Amino acid sequence: MSFAPPVEHGWAALTLGFGLIVTVQRFETSRYLGKSYDAPTRIRSMRMAQILSTFIYLTYIVLVAYSFDPTGGEITETAIVDMMAVVAPILQLLLVAAALTAQFSAAVADTGGSGGLIAELIKGRIPQKPAYAVVVGAGRALTWVADVFEIIAYASRAFAAYYALQSKIAARRAFVAGDRSRATVYAGLAVFGAMIAIFGRPVE
Repeated sequence: MSFAPPVEHGWAALTLGFGLIVTVQRFETSRYLGKSYDAPTRIRSMRMAQILSTFIYLTYIVLVAYSFDPTGGEITETAIVDMMAVVAPILQLLLVAAALTAQFSAAVADTGGSGGLIAELIKGRIPQKPAYAVVVGAGRALTWVADVFEIIAYASRAFAAYYALQSKIAARRAFVAGDRSRATVYAGLAVFGAMIAIFGRPVE
């Protein structure tokens, strides 16, 4: 089997690429472990997690593009499980088990990160425990009222907007510190993040 020919071109392909880029995200949890680890350790852990996850995601996408016909099959929340049966029957069970454990760990990590972020943004006016309750309640409400693909799409846009804002803050601080080259890079990342949040399309 060979690679399928491209079906998207021009601006449509670019916005689809934006959707792929925001797939690799949410590895900033160690930022909130300042009481346990120093800044260089936390920075190194986030950078390593981002590099490894990017490599894994992109390798997976390349292999899927090579192995499967993108025009065949119905797109559902569990379509990927059925696709893996082509590779090996046991892979379906392994994928389900891996998804359950991965999503559980991601839920714990994201809840911890979100609670820490809320407490940080509101300057401690609300303790972390109630902040966790707010995050969990919002997550349960979204699960009941929204489609899985919609949740992923909106969450990805929200993260892209958040990273754009963080890059803007970093650019401003670098500019004030007199580091023009670093400020230019951060400003470019802020613009790029904003473009992804506005124009990115779901990859499904």
